[in-house]
Amino acid sequence: MSADYALPAGIRSRMVSGVNGLTMHVLEAGFETPGRPALLLLHGFPELAYSWRKVMLPLAEAGHHVIAPDQRGYGRTVRTDGDDADYNSYDSDLTPFRLLNLVRDAIGLASALGYRSVAAVVGHDFGSPVAAWCALLRPDVFRSVVLMSAPFAGPPALPFNTAGQPAPAAAADIHAALAALPRPRKHYQWHYSTREADHAMHHAPQGLTAFLRAYYHVKSADWAQNQPCTLKSWTAEELAKMPGYYIMDLAKNMAEMVAPEMPSNLEISGCKWLTDAELSVYAGEFGRTGFQGALQWYRCRTSGRFNGELEVFSGWRIDVPALFIAGKADWGPFQRPGDIEAMRDQACSRLLGCHTVDGAGHWVQQEQPEQVVALVLRFMREQATA
Repeated sequence: MSADYALPAGIRSRMVSGVNGLTMHVLEAGFETPGRPALLLLHGFPELAYSWRKVMLPLAEAGHHVIAPDQRGYGRTVRTDGDDADYNSYDSDLTPFRLLNLVRDAIGLASALGYRSVAAVVGHDFGSPVAAWCALLRPDVFRSVVLMSAPFAGPPALPFNTAGQPAPAAAADIHAALAALPRPRKHYQWHYSTREADHAMHHAPQGLTAFLRAYYHVKSADWAQNQPCTLKSWTAEELAKMPGYYIMDLAKNMAEMVAPEMPSNLEISGCKWLTDAELSVYAGEFGRTGFQGALQWYRCRTSGRFNGELEVFSGWRIDVPALFIAGKADWGPFQRPGDIEAMRDQACSRLLGCHTVDGAGHWVQQEQPEQVVALVLRFMREQATA
C-alpha cells in the first residue's frame, strides 16, 4: 500500500498482515539493506507512525532498519477481519487495548518482519509505557529501550506483609477533590475515558484541523506558558498547577480547552516543525477514523480493569540499557508526581541517561529531531562499546 500523503524520499509505507489479529500500517527507512539492526518506534496520542518522519532517515543513515507502525486503534492499522466499525466504538471490548496485548503487537510486528530481536524499542507519550513493558517482559527481544516524555515507574506493587494488619484507609477521591477546587477541574485522562470525548474532538466546533493545530501548539515549546516543575504530591492542589490541557476545567471538553490558545496566522506560518501540509496528514487520518480507537488506551488505564495482570510482575525492573528524553518545556514527565524518581531509583537498573531537550515541548521528536537523533545514536554507541 502506498500512503496518499507525501513522505520524505527514502521512507516507504506498507501494510503488514498477520500481526496479532491486525494488518498494521508501517513506515520504514533503511529497508534496502538486509540484516541491519532494527529500531522499533512507537508513537503516542494523538499521533501516528508519521510522527517519526523527521528522525527515521537519520537513524537509517546510521545503519539501522527503522520501523514505525500506526499502533492499534490508530491510522491505517486495521483488524484483519475488517470489523473496525465495532472495534473502535465506545461499546467495544477493551481487552485488545490493554498493555500486555500492545506488547504482543510489538513482538508480532518484529516477528512478521523477520526479527527475533530489535536493537531498541523507542516509545513516545503513550508509546513510552508500551516500550517500557516490551523491555521489561522480553529483554531477549527488545535489547534496549528509549522512553520519551512519559517516565516508567515500574509495575504496580502488590500489597506486602499485610496479613493480620488492619485494612489500609481508602485513598482520597482525587476527582471529587479536583471538582471541589475554587476553579473546578478534572483530569484529562478521565475525560478521555468518557463517551463524549471522541465526538468533542472529531467534531470540534472550530473544525478538526483547527483543534489539532491548537492542541499541538499548546503542548509545544511554542506556547510560552509551558513552564513545567516538579509536583509535590498526587493532590488536587498540586495537580491544578498543570496547564488546562492536563487538568481541565470541569465543564469543558478538550476542544473547548485549547480553542483560546489557537496560534495566530503568523505563528502558524513560522512553525517549521509542523507545517500546514504535515498537519493535514493528522487531520486527514483522524478525520477518517475518529479518536475512539486511540482513546480505548486511556480507558484501559483509568478503569483499572487490567491492573491485576500487571501486578504479576511486581518488583521486576527493566534490566536492558535505557534512556529517557523529554522536551524542556514538556509537562509530561511531571504529571504523575514521583514517577521520574521511581524510574531513576527503582524501575531501570541500567538507565544510561535522562535528558531534557532545549526548544522542545511534548512533541520532542518533531520539534527538535536533530537533538533526539543525536541522543539516540550516542545511546546506541555507548551500548556497543560497553
